[in-house]
Amino acid sequence: MPELDPADQRAFALEVAETLRAAGYEALWAGGCVRDQLLGRTPKDYDVATNAQPQTIRQVFGRERTIAVGAAFGVIAVVGPKTAGLVEVTTFREDAQYSDGRRPDSVTFSTAEHDAQRRDFTINGLFYDPLAQRVIDYVGGQEDLRGQTVRAIGDARRRFSEDKLRLLRAVRFAATFQFSIEAETLAAVGEMAAELPVVSPERIAAEMRRMLVDGHRVRAVELLAETGLMPVIAPEIAAIYANGWEKSAWEETLAAAGRLACPDFPLALAALCHRLAPADIHTLARRWKLSNHERELAAWLVEQLPTVRRAAELPWPVLQRLLIAVHIEPLLELLEAVEGEAHAGLRLCRERLAWPIAKLNPPPLVTGDDLIAHGLPPGKNFRTILDQVRDAQLEGKLTTQAEALALAKQLAN
Repeated sequence: MPELDPADQRAFALEVAETLRAAGYEALWAGGCVRDQLLGRTPKDYDVATNAQPQTIRQVFGRERTIAVGAAFGVIAVVGPKTAGLVEVTTFREDAQYSDGRRPDSVTFSTAEHDAQRRDFTINGLFYDPLAQRVIDYVGGQEDLRGQTVRAIGDARRRFSEDKLRLLRAVRFAATFQFSIEAETLAAVGEMAAELPVVSPERIAAEMRRMLVDGHRVRAVELLAETGLMPVIAPEIAAIYANGWEKSAWEETLAAAGRLACPDFPLALAALCHRLAPADIHTLARRWKLSNHERELAAWLVEQLPTVRRAAELPWPVLQRLLIAVHIEPLLELLEAVEGEAHAGLRLCRERLAWPIAKLNPPPLVTGDDLIAHGLPPGKNFRTILDQVRDAQLEGKLTTQAEALALAKQLAN
């Protein structure tokens, strides 16, 4: 899949707006792309809002260039050049009641002003006219951007009751942008935290991924704890500060998470959970329905941390097997985050990893096939024999295949 080009994305979003205008319809950039632009950030994607209805949008751009990703809710994706990706075009709408706390029971196509009122936070309720190059603000979003404030549009409890995921989004936006959460909005988050489980685990996990890979992950975790959301979504992590553990344990956990530079999600999760048992991580990962890769890698990192901490004390064959593991680099990043860059074991691992591959991981002198070819019958001790021969090779006690075969026969007898 080609990498998206921010300039191409912007140009295509402008083209979509121009095409709708030329067809006689309103067309405004909406939501996060407007917010990011005003904050001096490069938008990750662009959304266009219009008074054209879904079928009309498809007619304007052609069915071969459009995807009905949510036509019932007025959402049509328009396909652009490979480096521009998609632009979602949404019809201005008003939402009916959210009976399931996730999506509206029905929508009524409406105006830009009414559309702004149904959005989550003022900083996300802005429109931008890319042709006239002016911001259109019906909800006070510009003032809240200047005041660095996350504020629900209208009544906070009503906004959160419509979609409980907004409880997590409030925390994410506040942490990512280093904003404060307005008092009424913050109070509503705390009061409604227990209602978050109506949201699907996959949506919760998606928000947590965004928070934990961001450079401001520590503030996000602090806010999750302060608002009461953490015990709801991750009681295992909440136990670090809530069930009588020392205050220093929580502070050290946050410090380790904060020292990571640009972690992927499993590494960030491992840093946050490094004081927990690997079984706790499996439980948490299953609750969030993480992929097997994410779950197994996070648990492996935590499981191997005590071993790599003792790197300077380990026999070379034991350490060597760890250093050639596929995920040794994130493991060492975790060790550095927990113990600091001056840790003796970390320095030793880095030094050994700089060795030529022939020295770090020389080819085995013998294999199972070699042993069979020389008359050793396979059995339950076969793996043990091979491991002991490999250990002797790594320790420099063996240098030839003949010596390795002789040791194997001795061990077998």
